[in-house]
Amino acid sequence: MGKLSPLASKKVLKKLKKADFIEYHQRGSHLTLKNKKSGKLVTVPMHSKDIPVGTLYSIVVKQACLSVDEFNNL
Repeated sequence: MGKLSPLASKKVLKKLKKADFIEYHQRGSHLTLKNKKSGKLVTVPMHSKDIPVGTLYSIVVKQACLSVDEFNNL
């Protein structure tokens, strides 16, 4: 299993879009994405700082149901 490192929210958004997620709605600084096939919802904070590893792990593994290696290869 690979490792995650802090990433900018724009890079996370770009990778999730490659994994068939589309922008669903935004409330404040949090953007919600929806998977075209499974309908899973993922919330990404669109802040100027990098997303911390723990938050990134929650987004990738728990919400998007992707493995770390799958996410890193996108």
